[in-house]
Amino acid sequence: MLEIKDLVVSYGAIEAVRGVTLTPAQGAITAIVGANGAGKSSLLRAISGLAPIRGGQILLDGKDITHVPASRRAELGLAHAMEGRRIFRQMTVEENLQLAWRFGRRRTTWGDALDRVFRTFPILNEKRATLAGLLSGGQQQMLIVSAATISNPSTLLLDEPSLGLAPIIVQEIYAFFTERCREDGTTVLLAEQMASLALKVSTHGYVLRQGLVVREGPSKELLETGLVAALSSAYL
Repeated sequence: MLEIKDLVVSYGAIEAVRGVTLTPAQGAITAIVGANGAGKSSLLRAISGLAPIRGGQILLDGKDITHVPASRRAELGLAHAMEGRRIFRQMTVEENLQLAWRFGRRRTTWGDALDRVFRTFPILNEKRATLAGLLSGGQQQMLIVSAATISNPSTLLLDEPSLGLAPIIVQEIYAFFTERCREDGTTVLLAEQMASLALKVSTHGYVLRQGLVVREGPSKELLETGLVAALSSAYL
């Protein structure tokens, strides 16, 4: 179980996250929605150990990991698929996957882990010897979520997985991690600007604005309150 208590993230004098407290539902998808600049990415980066924490606490399965290095958090079962197609472009698809597997918990063999990826996304099998930088945007996103989940993490952080993708690819990516959540009991914390999309697949949602949680509740209720229309107008 992941628990965030009064988390504060700052970059110099700028506070990107201001006292956020949340507990994602274990084995379910929890959505974090908000306009660009609301603090969604900074929150996820702090949880995975990539952003400076000025205050608060992060617990994973009851253990305080607030000051634990990012590599150790990965070994404890925390995975982060970051925004912006963060892959090793000069390495092949298979090399990217193998590197990700080495840094995770490795609860299965490399061969079994790779087979599962290729069953899920056959195109990655076809492109296994291709440099990752030569893949299409959709194929790169498939590689990113596959790398994040190849070592069967207990908690998965997803940052804007739909960004810049065609609708059919978005559906495929979302089907992938919702199935992982259902089959493996993975706890998913999903940050998205596409509020309607995130709230439809999640059980609970948090709304961020300028680094603060301004609203939370069951995703179905948030969808019914006109929240999506309000957030959409904020993006424009």
